[in-house]
Amino acid sequence: MTETWTPKSWRDKPVSQVPTYPDPEALGRAEGQLATFPPLVFAGEARDLTARLADVVRGEAFLLQGGDCAESFAEHGADHIRDFFRVFLQMAIVLTHGSTKQVVKVGRVAGQFAKPRSADTEMVEGVELPSYRGDIINDIAFTPEARQPNPDRMLDAYRQSAATLNLLRAFATGGFANLARVHEWTIEFLKTSHAYPAYEDLAKKIDDAITFMRALGLTPENTPQLRETRFFTSHEALLLGYEEALTRRDSITNDWYATSGHMLWIGDRTRQPDGAHVEYFSGVKNPIGFKCGPSLRTDDLKRLLDKLNPGREPGRLTLITRFGAGKVRDHLPRLIEAVKAEEQPVIWCCDPMHGNTVKTGSGYKTRPFEYVLSEVEDFFAVHRDMGTYAGGIHVEMTGSDVTECTGGVSAVTESDLSNRYDTRCDPRLNASQALELSFLVASRIAEDAGRGKAKGGQD
Repeated sequence: MTETWTPKSWRDKPVSQVPTYPDPEALGRAEGQLATFPPLVFAGEARDLTARLADVVRGEAFLLQGGDCAESFAEHGADHIRDFFRVFLQMAIVLTHGSTKQVVKVGRVAGQFAKPRSADTEMVEGVELPSYRGDIINDIAFTPEARQPNPDRMLDAYRQSAATLNLLRAFATGGFANLARVHEWTIEFLKTSHAYPAYEDLAKKIDDAITFMRALGLTPENTPQLRETRFFTSHEALLLGYEEALTRRDSITNDWYATSGHMLWIGDRTRQPDGAHVEYFSGVKNPIGFKCGPSLRTDDLKRLLDKLNPGREPGRLTLITRFGAGKVRDHLPRLIEAVKAEEQPVIWCCDPMHGNTVKTGSGYKTRPFEYVLSEVEDFFAVHRDMGTYAGGIHVEMTGSDVTECTGGVSAVTESDLSNRYDTRCDPRLNASQALELSFLVASRIAEDAGRGKAKGGQD
Protein backbone atom coordinates (compact mmCIF):
# COMPACT_ATOMS: atom_id res chain seq x y z
CA MET A 1 0.00 0.00 0.00
CA THR A 2 1.38 3.41 -0.96
CA GLU A 3 1.40 6.30 1.49
CA THR A 4 -1.09 8.14 -0.72
CA TRP A 5 -3.70 5.36 -0.68
CA THR A 6 -7.07 6.05 0.90
CA PRO A 7 -10.36 4.12 0.68
CA LYS A 8 -11.50 6.64 -1.93
CA SER A 9 -8.33 6.95 -4.04
CA TRP A 10 -9.93 4.56 -6.56
CA ARG A 11 -12.14 7.48 -7.61
CA ASP A 12 -9.16 9.05 -9.40
CA LYS A 13 -8.69 5.98 -11.62
CA PRO A 14 -10.55 4.71 -14.69
CA VAL A 15 -13.44 2.56 -13.51
CA SER A 16 -15.50 -0.05 -15.35
CA GLN A 17 -18.63 -2.09 -14.57
CA VAL A 18 -19.98 0.61 -12.25
CA PRO A 19 -23.56 1.84 -12.87
CA THR A 20 -24.58 5.42 -13.52
CA TYR A 21 -26.98 6.50 -10.79
CA PRO A 22 -29.56 9.08 -11.88
CA ASP A 23 -29.46 10.97 -8.55
CA PRO A 24 -25.89 11.64 -7.28
CA GLU A 25 -27.23 13.18 -4.06
CA ALA A 26 -29.23 10.04 -3.23
CA LEU A 27 -26.12 7.97 -3.92
CA GLY A 28 -24.09 10.13 -1.55
CA ARG A 29 -26.72 9.77 1.18
CA ALA A 30 -26.79 5.99 0.86
CA GLU A 31 -22.99 5.69 0.93
CA GLY A 32 -22.83 8.08 3.88
CA GLN A 33 -25.34 6.01 5.80
CA LEU A 34 -23.43 2.81 5.05
CA ALA A 35 -20.28 4.41 6.42
CA THR A 36 -21.97 4.69 9.84
CA PHE A 37 -23.06 1.05 9.96
CA PRO A 38 -21.13 -1.58 11.96
CA PRO A 39 -18.65 -3.77 10.04
CA LEU A 40 -20.02 -7.02 8.68
CA VAL A 41 -16.76 -8.87 9.39
CA PHE A 42 -13.77 -8.01 11.52
CA ALA A 43 -10.09 -7.47 10.80
CA GLY A 44 -9.05 -10.32 13.09
CA GLU A 45 -11.24 -12.75 11.13
CA ALA A 46 -9.66 -11.63 7.86
CA ARG A 47 -6.18 -12.12 9.35
CA ASP A 48 -7.21 -15.60 10.47
CA LEU A 49 -8.27 -16.42 6.91
CA THR A 50 -4.96 -15.12 5.54
CA ALA A 51 -3.10 -17.45 7.92
CA ARG A 52 -5.21 -20.42 6.84
CA LEU A 53 -4.68 -19.56 3.17
CA ALA A 54 -0.94 -19.46 3.83
CA ASP A 55 -1.30 -23.15 4.72
CA VAL A 56 -2.81 -23.67 1.25
CA VAL A 57 0.20 -21.94 -0.33
CA ARG A 58 2.45 -24.45 1.45
CA GLY A 59 0.37 -27.38 0.20
CA GLU A 60 -0.87 -28.22 3.68
CA ALA A 61 -4.53 -27.32 3.04
CA PHE A 62 -7.02 -26.93 0.20
CA LEU A 63 -9.33 -24.01 -0.63
CA LEU A 64 -13.02 -24.66 -1.29
CA GLN A 65 -14.78 -21.52 -2.49
CA GLY A 66 -18.35 -21.62 -3.72
CA GLY A 67 -21.91 -20.41 -3.60
CA ASP A 68 -24.56 -18.63 -5.61
CA CYS A 69 -23.82 -16.89 -8.88
CA ALA A 70 -25.65 -13.87 -7.48
CA GLU A 71 -27.60 -13.60 -4.25
CA SER A 72 -31.08 -12.19 -4.52
CA PHE A 73 -33.43 -10.38 -2.19
CA ALA A 74 -36.34 -12.61 -3.24
CA GLU A 75 -34.63 -15.94 -2.43
CA HIS A 76 -33.28 -14.87 0.95
CA GLY A 77 -34.45 -17.19 3.69
CA ALA A 78 -33.22 -19.49 6.44
CA ASP A 79 -33.96 -22.68 4.47
CA HIS A 80 -32.06 -21.44 1.41
CA ILE A 81 -29.00 -20.58 3.52
CA ARG A 82 -29.19 -23.87 5.44
CA ASP A 83 -29.41 -25.97 2.27
CA PHE A 84 -26.40 -24.21 0.78
CA PHE A 85 -24.37 -24.56 3.96
CA ARG A 86 -24.97 -28.27 4.45
CA VAL A 87 -24.09 -29.14 0.85
CA PHE A 88 -20.98 -27.00 1.27
CA LEU A 89 -20.15 -28.99 4.43
CA GLN A 90 -20.63 -32.22 2.47
CA MET A 91 -18.24 -31.01 -0.23
CA ALA A 92 -15.69 -30.04 2.42
CA ILE A 93 -15.88 -33.36 4.26
CA VAL A 94 -15.44 -35.28 1.01
CA LEU A 95 -12.37 -33.18 0.19
CA THR A 96 -10.97 -33.48 3.71
CA HIS A 97 -11.37 -37.24 3.85
CA GLY A 98 -10.15 -37.90 0.32
CA SER A 99 -7.17 -35.55 0.44
CA THR A 100 -6.27 -35.87 4.15
CA LYS A 101 -5.82 -32.11 4.17
CA GLN A 102 -7.59 -29.35 6.03
CA VAL A 103 -10.14 -27.57 3.84
CA VAL A 104 -10.42 -23.79 4.07
CA LYS A 105 -14.12 -23.03 3.58
CA VAL A 106 -14.97 -19.73 1.86
CA GLY A 107 -18.51 -19.10 0.64
CA ARG A 108 -19.68 -16.85 -2.18
CA VAL A 109 -22.29 -15.50 0.19
CA ALA A 110 -23.34 -12.53 2.37
CA GLY A 111 -22.22 -10.00 -0.22
CA GLN A 112 -22.30 -11.60 -3.69
CA PHE A 113 -24.90 -9.23 -5.12
CA ALA A 114 -23.27 -7.29 -7.97
CA LYS A 115 -22.60 -8.85 -11.38
CA PRO A 116 -20.48 -7.58 -14.29
CA ARG A 117 -22.20 -7.49 -17.66
CA SER A 118 -20.90 -7.63 -21.20
CA ALA A 119 -23.27 -4.86 -22.33
CA ASP A 120 -24.82 -1.86 -20.58
CA THR A 121 -28.25 -2.56 -22.07
CA GLU A 122 -30.31 -5.52 -23.25
CA MET A 123 -33.08 -5.83 -25.83
CA VAL A 124 -36.29 -7.80 -25.30
CA GLU A 125 -39.00 -7.82 -28.00
CA GLY A 126 -37.75 -4.54 -29.39
CA VAL A 127 -37.51 -2.80 -26.01
CA GLU A 128 -34.04 -1.72 -24.81
CA LEU A 129 -33.41 -1.24 -21.09
CA PRO A 130 -30.36 -1.17 -18.78
CA SER A 131 -28.89 -4.60 -18.05
CA TYR A 132 -29.63 -6.29 -14.76
CA ARG A 133 -26.48 -5.86 -12.62
CA GLY A 134 -27.51 -7.66 -9.45
CA ASP A 135 -29.99 -6.86 -6.71
CA ILE A 136 -27.61 -4.44 -5.00
CA ILE A 137 -27.98 -2.18 -8.07
CA ASN A 138 -31.31 -2.81 -9.82
CA ASP A 139 -34.11 -5.37 -10.19
CA ILE A 140 -34.35 -8.26 -12.62
CA ALA A 141 -37.91 -7.32 -13.69
CA PHE A 142 -37.81 -5.98 -17.25
CA THR A 143 -39.40 -2.56 -16.70
CA PRO A 144 -37.90 0.94 -16.88
CA GLU A 145 -38.54 1.49 -13.16
CA ALA A 146 -37.01 -1.82 -12.07
CA ARG A 147 -33.88 -1.44 -14.18
CA GLN A 148 -33.10 2.05 -12.83
CA PRO A 149 -30.02 1.86 -10.55
CA ASN A 150 -31.19 2.59 -7.01
CA PRO A 151 -28.58 3.38 -4.31
CA ASP A 152 -30.93 2.42 -1.47
CA ARG A 153 -30.49 -1.17 -2.62
CA MET A 154 -27.01 -1.05 -1.09
CA LEU A 155 -28.65 -0.62 2.32
CA ASP A 156 -30.88 -3.63 1.65
CA ALA A 157 -27.85 -5.68 0.57
CA TYR A 158 -26.03 -4.74 3.77
CA ARG A 159 -28.97 -5.79 5.94
CA GLN A 160 -29.39 -9.10 4.10
CA SER A 161 -25.64 -9.78 4.39
CA ALA A 162 -25.76 -9.12 8.13
CA ALA A 163 -28.69 -11.50 8.58
CA THR A 164 -27.02 -14.18 6.45
CA LEU A 165 -23.76 -13.88 8.38
CA ASN A 166 -25.60 -14.15 11.66
CA LEU A 167 -27.20 -17.44 10.63
CA LEU A 168 -24.01 -18.85 9.10
CA ARG A 169 -22.06 -18.13 12.29
CA ALA A 170 -24.76 -19.92 14.28
CA PHE A 171 -24.61 -22.93 11.94
CA ALA A 172 -20.80 -23.05 12.07
CA THR A 173 -20.49 -22.88 15.86
CA GLY A 174 -23.88 -23.92 17.25
CA GLY A 175 -23.85 -27.64 16.53
CA PHE A 176 -25.06 -27.87 12.92
CA ALA A 177 -21.50 -28.65 11.73
CA ASN A 178 -21.02 -31.38 14.33
CA LEU A 179 -19.30 -34.34 12.63
CA ALA A 180 -21.51 -36.68 14.63
CA ARG A 181 -24.40 -35.39 12.50
CA VAL A 182 -22.72 -36.03 9.15
CA HIS A 183 -25.63 -38.25 8.01
CA GLU A 184 -28.09 -35.43 8.71
CA TRP A 185 -26.35 -33.11 6.25
CA THR A 186 -27.98 -34.94 3.34
CA ILE A 187 -30.84 -33.19 1.58
CA GLU A 188 -33.65 -35.63 0.80
CA PHE A 189 -33.37 -35.46 -3.00
CA LEU A 190 -29.67 -36.37 -2.80
CA LYS A 191 -30.64 -39.89 -1.73
CA THR A 192 -31.55 -40.67 -5.35
CA SER A 193 -28.15 -39.49 -6.60
CA HIS A 194 -25.51 -41.94 -7.82
CA ALA A 195 -23.03 -40.06 -5.61
CA TYR A 196 -25.05 -40.79 -2.47
CA PRO A 197 -23.75 -44.34 -1.79
CA ALA A 198 -20.15 -43.08 -1.85
CA TYR A 199 -21.08 -40.28 0.53
CA GLU A 200 -22.89 -42.69 2.87
CA ASP A 201 -19.83 -44.93 2.90
CA LEU A 202 -17.68 -41.95 3.84
CA ALA A 203 -20.16 -40.91 6.54
CA LYS A 204 -20.01 -44.39 8.07
CA LYS A 205 -16.23 -44.19 8.22
CA ILE A 206 -16.52 -40.87 10.05
CA ASP A 207 -19.02 -42.42 12.47
CA ASP A 208 -16.57 -45.26 13.15
CA ALA A 209 -13.75 -42.77 13.71
CA ILE A 210 -15.85 -40.77 16.17
CA THR A 211 -16.82 -43.95 18.02
CA PHE A 212 -13.13 -44.82 18.32
CA MET A 213 -12.28 -41.32 19.56
CA ARG A 214 -15.08 -41.50 22.13
CA ALA A 215 -13.39 -44.59 23.51
CA LEU A 216 -10.27 -42.47 23.92
CA GLY A 217 -12.24 -39.75 25.70
CA LEU A 218 -12.43 -37.34 22.75
CA THR A 219 -16.02 -36.30 22.05
CA PRO A 220 -17.76 -33.43 20.23
CA GLU A 221 -18.67 -32.11 23.67
CA ASN A 222 -15.07 -31.72 24.85
CA THR A 223 -13.35 -31.26 21.45
CA PRO A 224 -14.52 -28.13 19.59
CA GLN A 225 -12.88 -29.25 16.33
CA LEU A 226 -15.45 -32.06 16.10
CA ARG A 227 -18.54 -29.88 16.58
CA GLU A 228 -17.55 -26.54 15.04
CA THR A 229 -16.04 -25.27 11.82
CA ARG A 230 -14.51 -22.05 10.55
CA PHE A 231 -16.45 -20.55 7.68
CA PHE A 232 -15.55 -17.37 5.81
CA THR A 233 -17.36 -15.19 3.27
CA SER A 234 -16.27 -13.69 -0.03
CA HIS A 235 -17.63 -11.80 -3.01
CA GLU A 236 -16.58 -9.97 -6.14
CA ALA A 237 -16.00 -6.39 -4.98
CA LEU A 238 -17.53 -4.79 -8.03
CA LEU A 239 -19.45 -1.87 -6.52
CA LEU A 240 -16.60 0.22 -5.17
CA GLY A 241 -18.77 2.89 -3.51
CA TYR A 242 -20.26 0.16 -1.31
CA GLU A 243 -16.81 -1.23 -0.52
CA GLU A 244 -15.39 2.21 0.29
CA ALA A 245 -18.20 2.90 2.75
CA LEU A 246 -17.43 -0.34 4.60
CA THR A 247 -13.64 0.10 4.67
CA ARG A 248 -12.37 0.66 8.20
CA ARG A 249 -9.07 1.03 10.04
CA ASP A 250 -8.22 -1.84 12.36
CA SER A 251 -7.79 -0.53 15.89
CA ILE A 252 -5.00 -3.04 16.58
CA THR A 253 -2.77 -2.76 13.49
CA ASN A 254 -3.99 0.57 12.08
CA ASP A 255 -4.29 -1.13 8.67
CA TRP A 256 -7.27 -0.67 6.37
CA TYR A 257 -9.65 -3.61 5.96
CA ALA A 258 -12.69 -4.16 3.80
CA THR A 259 -15.34 -5.19 6.31
CA SER A 260 -17.96 -6.26 3.73
CA GLY A 261 -16.47 -9.78 3.57
CA HIS A 262 -13.45 -11.74 4.68
CA MET A 263 -12.07 -12.22 1.16
CA LEU A 264 -12.70 -10.13 -1.95
CA TRP A 265 -11.82 -10.76 -5.55
CA ILE A 266 -11.47 -8.77 -8.77
CA GLY A 267 -13.28 -10.07 -11.84
CA ASP A 268 -11.83 -10.81 -15.25
CA ARG A 269 -13.41 -7.62 -16.63
CA THR A 270 -12.07 -5.24 -13.96
CA ARG A 271 -8.46 -6.32 -13.33
CA GLN A 272 -6.81 -3.50 -15.31
CA PRO A 273 -3.46 -2.81 -13.53
CA ASP A 274 -4.06 0.96 -13.65
CA GLY A 275 -7.79 0.75 -13.00
CA ALA A 276 -9.97 1.67 -10.06
CA HIS A 277 -10.57 -1.86 -8.77
CA VAL A 278 -6.89 -2.76 -8.58
CA GLU A 279 -6.23 0.58 -6.88
CA TYR A 280 -8.83 -0.15 -4.20
CA PHE A 281 -7.60 -3.72 -3.62
CA SER A 282 -3.99 -2.57 -3.31
CA GLY A 283 -4.78 -0.79 -0.05
CA VAL A 284 -6.89 -3.23 1.96
CA LYS A 285 -5.22 -5.98 3.99
CA ASN A 286 -7.82 -8.70 3.43
CA PRO A 287 -6.86 -11.81 1.54
CA ILE A 288 -7.79 -11.09 -2.07
CA GLY A 289 -7.99 -12.78 -5.43
CA PHE A 290 -8.39 -11.99 -9.07
CA LYS A 291 -9.78 -13.94 -11.98
CA CYS A 292 -7.34 -15.03 -14.68
CA GLY A 293 -8.97 -15.58 -18.06
CA PRO A 294 -7.47 -16.27 -21.50
CA SER A 295 -7.04 -12.54 -22.16
CA LEU A 296 -4.67 -12.00 -19.21
CA ARG A 297 -1.27 -11.06 -20.63
CA THR A 298 1.88 -12.17 -18.86
CA ASP A 299 3.18 -8.62 -18.39
CA ASP A 300 -0.15 -7.54 -16.89
CA LEU A 301 -0.04 -10.51 -14.53
CA LYS A 302 3.38 -9.43 -13.30
CA ARG A 303 2.17 -5.87 -12.77
CA LEU A 304 -0.85 -7.12 -10.83
CA LEU A 305 1.31 -9.34 -8.64
CA ASP A 306 3.63 -6.45 -7.86
CA LYS A 307 0.83 -4.02 -7.08
CA LEU A 308 -1.40 -6.38 -5.09
CA ASN A 309 1.22 -8.34 -3.15
CA PRO A 310 4.47 -6.34 -3.13
CA GLY A 311 5.48 -7.87 0.20
CA ARG A 312 5.02 -11.41 -1.17
CA GLU A 313 2.88 -12.38 1.81
CA PRO A 314 1.71 -16.02 1.72
CA GLY A 315 -2.08 -16.24 1.86
CA ARG A 316 -2.62 -12.71 0.58
CA LEU A 317 -3.25 -13.54 -3.07
CA THR A 318 -5.33 -16.20 -4.83
CA LEU A 319 -5.23 -16.55 -8.61
CA ILE A 320 -8.60 -17.90 -9.78
CA THR A 321 -8.15 -19.35 -13.26
CA ARG A 322 -11.10 -19.53 -15.66
CA PHE A 323 -10.16 -20.56 -19.18
CA GLY A 324 -12.75 -23.05 -20.40
CA ALA A 325 -12.48 -26.73 -21.24
CA GLY A 326 -9.71 -27.41 -23.74
CA LYS A 327 -7.97 -24.08 -23.12
CA VAL A 328 -6.17 -24.68 -19.81
CA ARG A 329 -2.97 -26.02 -21.40
CA ASP A 330 -2.88 -23.04 -23.77
CA HIS A 331 -2.77 -20.44 -20.98
CA LEU A 332 -2.05 -21.81 -17.51
CA PRO A 333 1.61 -22.84 -18.07
CA ARG A 334 2.70 -19.35 -19.12
CA LEU A 335 1.01 -17.83 -16.07
CA ILE A 336 2.65 -20.37 -13.77
CA GLU A 337 6.05 -19.53 -15.28
CA ALA A 338 5.43 -15.81 -14.72
CA VAL A 339 4.52 -16.38 -11.07
CA LYS A 340 7.59 -18.53 -10.59
CA ALA A 341 9.78 -15.81 -12.10
CA GLU A 342 8.30 -13.24 -9.71
CA GLU A 343 8.72 -15.64 -6.73
CA GLN A 344 5.18 -14.91 -5.63
CA PRO A 345 3.57 -17.24 -3.03
CA VAL A 346 0.10 -17.49 -4.59
CA ILE A 347 -2.76 -19.95 -4.36
CA TRP A 348 -3.78 -21.48 -7.67
CA CYS A 349 -7.56 -21.98 -7.66
CA CYS A 350 -9.62 -23.41 -10.53
CA ASP A 351 -12.92 -21.81 -11.54
CA PRO A 352 -14.30 -24.38 -14.01
CA MET A 353 -17.61 -22.56 -14.38
CA HIS A 354 -17.19 -19.19 -16.08
CA GLY A 355 -15.27 -20.34 -19.14
CA ASN A 356 -17.79 -23.07 -19.89
CA THR A 357 -21.08 -21.23 -20.35
CA VAL A 358 -22.97 -22.09 -23.54
CA LYS A 359 -26.38 -21.12 -24.88
CA THR A 360 -28.80 -23.83 -25.95
CA GLY A 361 -31.11 -23.71 -28.91
CA SER A 362 -33.98 -23.07 -26.52
CA GLY A 363 -32.26 -19.91 -25.24
CA TYR A 364 -31.06 -21.16 -21.84
CA LYS A 365 -27.53 -20.55 -20.66
CA THR A 366 -26.03 -23.74 -19.27
CA ARG A 367 -22.72 -25.30 -18.33
CA PRO A 368 -22.20 -28.89 -19.45
CA PHE A 369 -20.90 -30.83 -16.47
CA GLU A 370 -18.43 -32.72 -18.63
CA TYR A 371 -16.82 -29.37 -19.55
CA VAL A 372 -16.54 -28.51 -15.85
CA LEU A 373 -14.86 -31.84 -15.10
CA SER A 374 -12.56 -31.50 -18.09
CA GLU A 375 -11.27 -28.11 -16.98
CA VAL A 376 -10.63 -29.40 -13.46
CA GLU A 377 -8.77 -32.44 -14.82
CA ASP A 378 -6.55 -30.24 -17.00
CA PHE A 379 -5.93 -27.83 -14.12
CA PHE A 380 -4.57 -30.64 -11.95
CA ALA A 381 -2.61 -32.16 -14.82
CA VAL A 382 -0.81 -28.92 -15.66
CA HIS A 383 0.17 -28.30 -12.05
CA ARG A 384 1.34 -31.90 -11.76
CA ASP A 385 3.51 -31.48 -14.87
CA MET A 386 4.96 -28.17 -13.68
CA GLY A 387 5.58 -29.15 -10.09
CA THR A 388 3.17 -26.63 -8.59
CA TYR A 389 0.29 -27.12 -6.18
CA ALA A 390 -3.30 -27.12 -7.41
CA GLY A 391 -4.66 -25.46 -4.29
CA GLY A 392 -8.37 -24.86 -4.72
CA ILE A 393 -11.63 -24.86 -6.64
CA HIS A 394 -14.10 -22.00 -7.06
CA VAL A 395 -17.61 -23.05 -8.10
CA GLU A 396 -21.05 -21.59 -8.51
CA MET A 397 -23.37 -24.02 -6.76
CA THR A 398 -26.53 -24.22 -4.72
CA GLY A 399 -28.08 -26.54 -2.18
CA SER A 400 -31.27 -26.68 -4.23
CA ASP A 401 -32.37 -29.32 -6.74
CA VAL A 402 -32.04 -27.00 -9.73
CA THR A 403 -31.68 -27.99 -13.39
CA GLU A 404 -29.26 -25.38 -14.71
CA CYS A 405 -26.11 -27.32 -15.66
CA THR A 406 -26.52 -30.32 -17.94
CA GLY A 407 -24.99 -33.74 -17.25
CA GLY A 408 -23.53 -35.24 -14.11
CA VAL A 409 -24.91 -38.14 -12.11
CA SER A 410 -28.22 -36.28 -11.89
CA ALA A 411 -28.38 -36.64 -15.70
CA VAL A 412 -29.83 -33.20 -16.43
CA THR A 413 -30.56 -32.89 -20.16
CA GLU A 414 -31.18 -29.83 -22.29
CA SER A 415 -34.90 -30.57 -22.22
CA ASP A 416 -34.79 -30.59 -18.39
CA LEU A 417 -33.43 -27.07 -18.07
CA SER A 418 -36.85 -25.44 -17.97
CA ASN A 419 -37.95 -27.61 -15.02
CA ARG A 420 -36.14 -25.76 -12.23
CA TYR A 421 -34.06 -23.03 -13.84
CA ASP A 422 -34.01 -20.58 -10.93
CA THR A 423 -30.75 -18.64 -11.28
CA ARG A 424 -30.79 -14.85 -11.52
CA CYS A 425 -27.75 -14.81 -13.75
CA ASP A 426 -25.51 -17.79 -14.55
CA PRO A 427 -26.21 -21.53 -14.22
CA ARG A 428 -25.14 -23.27 -10.99
CA LEU A 429 -24.26 -26.84 -10.08
CA ASN A 430 -27.01 -28.51 -8.11
CA ALA A 431 -26.24 -30.37 -4.89
CA SER A 432 -25.70 -33.71 -6.61
CA GLN A 433 -23.33 -32.28 -9.22
CA ALA A 434 -21.41 -30.33 -6.56
CA LEU A 435 -20.92 -33.50 -4.52
CA GLU A 436 -19.80 -35.45 -7.58
CA LEU A 437 -17.23 -32.76 -8.38
CA SER A 438 -15.92 -32.95 -4.81
CA PHE A 439 -15.26 -36.67 -5.10
CA LEU A 440 -13.34 -36.11 -8.34
CA VAL A 441 -11.23 -33.31 -6.86
CA ALA A 442 -10.52 -35.32 -3.70
CA SER A 443 -9.27 -38.24 -5.79
CA ARG A 444 -6.98 -35.96 -7.82
CA ILE A 445 -5.48 -34.40 -4.68
CA ALA A 446 -4.88 -37.88 -3.23
CA GLU A 447 -3.29 -39.08 -6.48
CA ASP A 448 -0.96 -36.09 -6.62
CA ALA A 449 0.00 -36.58 -2.97
CA GLY A 450 0.71 -40.25 -3.69
CA ARG A 451 2.94 -39.36 -6.63
CA GLY A 452 4.82 -36.88 -4.44
CA LYS A 453 5.49 -39.51 -1.78
CA ALA A 454 6.60 -42.03 -4.37
CA LYS A 455 8.96 -39.53 -5.92
CA GLY A 456 10.31 -38.63 -2.50
CA GLY A 457 10.95 -42.29 -1.74
CA GLN A 458 12.90 -42.75 -4.98
CA ASP A 459 15.02 -39.71 -4.28
